[in-house]
Parts: sequence; structure tokens; C-alpha cells
Amino acid sequence: MKKIQITHFSDVLCVWAYVSQIRINELIDNFGKDIEIEFLFFPVFGNSLPKIDKQWESKGGRKAYSEHVLGVVEQFGHLPVNSSIWLEEPPVSSIPSHLYLCAAQLAEKEGKIDKGVFTDLVWQVRHAFFAEARDISNITVLREIVEEKKVSVSELESYVENGKAYAALSEHIQRAVEGNVRASPTLTFNEDRQRLTGNVGYRIIEANVRELLERPEAQQTWC
Repeated sequence: MKKIQITHFSDVLCVWAYVSQIRINELIDNFGKDIEIEFLFFPVFGNSLPKIDKQWESKGGRKAYSEHVLGVVEQFGHLPVNSSIWLEEPPVSSIPSHLYLCAAQLAEKEGKIDKGVFTDLVWQVRHAFFAEARDISNITVLREIVEEKKVSVSELESYVENGKAYAALSEHIQRAVEGNVRASPTLTFNEDRQRLTGNVGYRIIEANVRELLERPEAQQTWC
């Protein structure tokens, strides 16, 4: 049977993508042989601090946003969150992280790094920010995270130096624009005939996958 194709759009600085990562991991654990997930990145927080300051100006500013993020994560007891999130040396952009993750994605596809390293790095980058309040817009910090995963920094940066990581990230963003993806995370199924956005529970995600597995005819739309 043909695998169910799922596209996962997110920004690494998005708190909802952080708390939903466990659901994606569970989906892979339960349906790994039946699904194929493509991870794409787009910049909700491309220019993070002016965005937060503007949107939260009348609600208490950056401190209030920090408290909001803390509150969201604390609803999910399985995840750590740093009390100084968004307050001490906050990342100015998600784009550097996305660039390095695109490099890892390419390296894995080409067999330069082991299978599974890319998804591990996605999690480690998110965890470094939300749990440790590290500045993941800083290249030095990103290199440290890569090294902590025992991955060759020079191997990944070769994809940055030759432009391939930039090209991949550009494609990710273009696909988000063309698909009118506005929220992180967004999951699309069945060639974007089905879409789940934001804080969606695991059972809802699972139900969409099961429907496509149990009713293959649902994957086609007839006129």
C-alpha cells in the first residue's frame, strides 16, 4: 500500500509546535510503516522581537508574552520550559535555525548523516530554546547543538556554503505561501485536501490517518 503523505509546516520558535512534537513522535511510533512525514519550515518568527513587541504592546509587552508561553507549556506536564523564556538573550529570528535544519535534512537525504538525525536535531533545537532559553538565532549556539548530537558541523555547513540549504529553505517558504499556510504547526494530508492547524489533539490527527488508511478511496476526489 502506498504510504500516506503528510506535510508538517512549523516554525521552531512556535510554542504550539513545541508542545505538539510529542504527538508527531507518537504518530511516527504508531504508523511509521504507513506514513511519510515531510517537515517544512516557514518564518512565523522571522523578525521575532518587533513582532512580539507590537502584538503584545497593549497586553503587557514581552514579559506578558513570556508568561503566556510558560502557561501554554505548563498545560502539558511532559515538557520543560525555562522561566526566562523570551526575556534573556531571546532569539531575533527563527531563520538561522531553519537554515541549519534544512542543511541537516539535505545531508540525511544524501546519506551524509544517519537516518533519524534530522528529526532529532529539530527536537534538540526546539528544546534548546524552550527548555534552556538558548539563543537559537546565534550561529555559535546552533553549532554547539549540532556538536552535542555528535554531528559534523562542517558537513552541515557545506550545504550552507554551497547554497543548497538556502535553496531548500526558500522552497519550504514558497510552499507555505502557495498553500496559504499561516499558522504553526500545520499538517496537511491527502495532497492538501485535509488540513489540521494549531493545537490539535493526537486523537484527531490519528483519526485523519486511520481514515486514509482504512478508506483509500477517500484519498481521491471525484467530480
